[in-house]
Amino acid sequence: RPPPPSGLVMLVIWPGTVGVATVGRRGGRGQVASRLDVSANVVLISTYELGRQPFGLASPAAWLRQAGASVACLDLAQQRLDEEAVRGADLVGFYVPMHTATRIASRVVGKVKALNPTAHLCFYGLYAPVNEGYLRALGADTILGGEFEAGLVSLLHRLRGEPGGSAGSPQPEPRISLARQQFLVPDRSGLPPLSG
Repeated sequence: RPPPPSGLVMLVIWPGTVGVATVGRRGGRGQVASRLDVSANVVLISTYELGRQPFGLASPAAWLRQAGASVACLDLAQQRLDEEAVRGADLVGFYVPMHTATRIASRVVGKVKALNPTAHLCFYGLYAPVNEGYLRALGADTILGGEFEAGLVSLLHRLRGEPGGSAGSPQPEPRISLARQQFLVPDRSGLPPLSG
């Protein structure tokens, strides 16, 4: 897909509330098999945050949990890759706020794909849109930049097959969202402590 015209600004207004629905395990990449009474399993991965607890995991974790997802946060600078969590994930999101994080994530994505070839792969953060071609070649299904929390919730709803989106359709979420958001309190559960 060609990049958007230079200078294009996309303003997307997202609903102020988030609904809760249920999802089943997908039978294949981009397909929703059926709705079951279980929540979606999401794994958010940070690879490099200069020794700080990643806000880019804690903030979207709060949004996705509010939307009914079961979320595992992995800070690979502090933790090992949780292979069991990856195997059970419907959605794996890589937080790429800088060049080094993007390069490290590019080395981890192969292992994630080997562990769970049907998981939907999303790269989000400052360096996701500028590296879109490279990340899509690695297997990225969705690219989110700018204010990415609402985009991740929209992606969750799309993968669940909820009204307003189809799991098999092209990415309707904006690659770069400049929408003003009402942020939630970050959910830091499961992350290494802020002070060590």
